[in-house]
Amino acid sequence: MTSPTTPRDPVTDHMLTAQNAALLIIDFQPVQVASIASMNKRLLVANVVAVARTAKLYGVPTVLSTVNVTTGLNQPMIRPLTDLLTGVNIVDRTSINAWEDDDFVAAVKATGRRKLIMIALWTEVCLVFPALDALKEGFDVYVVVDAVGGTSREAHRAGLQRIVQAGGIPISWIQLACELQRDWNRESTAPGFADIVFAEVGH
Repeated sequence: MTSPTTPRDPVTDHMLTAQNAALLIIDFQPVQVASIASMNKRLLVANVVAVARTAKLYGVPTVLSTVNVTTGLNQPMIRPLTDLLTGVNIVDRTSINAWEDDDFVAAVKATGRRKLIMIALWTEVCLVFPALDALKEGFDVYVVVDAVGGTSREAHRAGLQRIVQAGGIPISWIQLACELQRDWNRESTAPGFADIVFAEVGH
């Protein structure tokens, strides 16, 4: 029972690592959460928080974005996320497609990462649009399918299919956590990993 004597290079690894990926969290605001019909809203928020906790545990750079807060037309990002990700700047915008906002794209590119883990509300709009643009620009896009939601199950499903057809990669939040941890011998993060994952699956 041994771990690899020569670990993979975490920057060039073809799988997700804390050194080659960034997390994008888009439009998790009260109105959008309330309008989700593709899954249970409380489960959705719990999964989203698990994704954010995972990113924080491994030091994955995170970009947050909201829409229409500055204009007064929408409410800020939900508290479970802002309370957890204190100190992370939130890019507010007016564009429906976050990738059409220069500040957002600049924040993404400033991470220096080419693998983008994306969660957004709604699946069929605020996730699909920037995902397609990022793919077009040569980024690898990983969509956490159980941490996004649409205005209907059909809309959610169609949105995910469109991203996959364009080359995006669907993952679950537990898959993400396991992919970042990869080895129980990584003792600095193993306790936090177990706390996040086993608290949710009930073991």
